[in-house]
Amino acid sequence: MNSVTKLIENLKQSEISKIVNQKQKEFKELGKRRINDIFNELCFCILTANFSAEGGIKIQNSIKDGFLKLNQEQIAEKLKILGHRFPNARTKFIIDARNKLNEIEKILSSSISEQEKREWFVKNINGLGMKEASHFLRNIGYENLAIIDFHIIDFLVKNNLIEPLKSKSLTRKKYLEIESVLRQISEATNTNLGALDLYLWYCETKKILK
Repeated sequence: MNSVTKLIENLKQSEISKIVNQKQKEFKELGKRRINDIFNELCFCILTANFSAEGGIKIQNSIKDGFLKLNQEQIAEKLKILGHRFPNARTKFIIDARNKLNEIEKILSSSISEQEKREWFVKNINGLGMKEASHFLRNIGYENLAIIDFHIIDFLVKNNLIEPLKSKSLTRKKYLEIESVLRQISEATNTNLGALDLYLWYCETKKILK
């Protein structure tokens, strides 16, 4: 744990911290915008499941408000053209989520906790697991949820903070166990979980996306 906390503290003193701080500022600003913009980010997170973040960003920037305006066939066709691995399945998830737009807006404006909001999205929005729901909420300004993907898992395994996983898929219980390890790092370095994800992603990929 000490080597990891030292690594994060060093990054927080570097130029990388300016990028991380700017990203978190952008996330908070997005969370205050109209529901259409927030839904666009939800679609990005639906698209990134078993796909690359770069690919998801490319599609998001291309389709824009089309996630709300286009019909199911039109979205699926665009996803195919833009190279998504699962155009039909992801399109169905997006349309299903679009049909719950009013409910999404109500949940996000409610006073329930970040963890309760995540649980709602996992249970009610097809295509979102714990990781994707956490990713979406972080990207609209929530700071206390961990986004656990294979980059983060690899980092924790390499630093002997968790055991190698027996399965690629995470149960809810295992996700929360790993999140508690990340929360310890978060508390030790005085870094919220949303920012910690960006630092750890940088450690593994030398990139900061979203």
